Amino acid sequence: MRADARKNRDHLLVVAGTAIAEQGVDVSLRDIARRADVGLATLLRHFPAREALLDALLRTSFDELTTQADELETIGPPEDALVSWLRDCVAWTTEYRGVTVLMAAAIEDTESALHSSCVSLRAAGARLLTRAQAAGTARTDLDGTDLFALVAALAWLGDQPSLAPRAGHLFEVVASAILVNAASDDAEAGRRPRARG
Repeated sequence: MRADARKNRDHLLVVAGTAIAEQGVDVSLRDIARRADVGLATLLRHFPAREALLDALLRTSFDELTTQADELETIGPPEDALVSWLRDCVAWTTEYRGVTVLMAAAIEDTESALHSSCVSLRAAGARLLTRAQAAGTARTDLDGTDLFALVAALAWLGDQPSLAPRAGHLFEVVASAILVNAASDDAEAGRRPRARG
């Protein structure tokens, strides 16, 4: 790809990322082209379909979250690694309004440009969950599909203006429900008599 074509493509991705963060994944391609100060034909030459644009925009983030999961597998306590990755994954999916709907559909659609990235991301989370389960710190009645669904649910909360202020609190509730020791330790602490000072 020529340097000027690469520059135009990169500019389109930056503009598309901003537009999707503001308006959601259903933002008009014509609007993205207008914001980028190019014609729709130019946008379509680089990205012949909406999904191709989304794949190019999201693939880097998917890959970074997958790599992060791989790194977290080898360091720190398994429960901390799981919660850290889950928090970052939810934060990222909240950044692009409506992306969780696309991710859920792409998991099921092997023809989707996003399928491979979404499957890899789900597998990365599943490995962190399995590691925490093996250590006895995460519920064993959850799997990677459940974790992926929880990411989508938590990101959806962040997309709702009336619920967004509660999203952080609800993340902590869900995280403590996933981690068996955290929930039982909290419950046990509530039953213990307080020391008198």
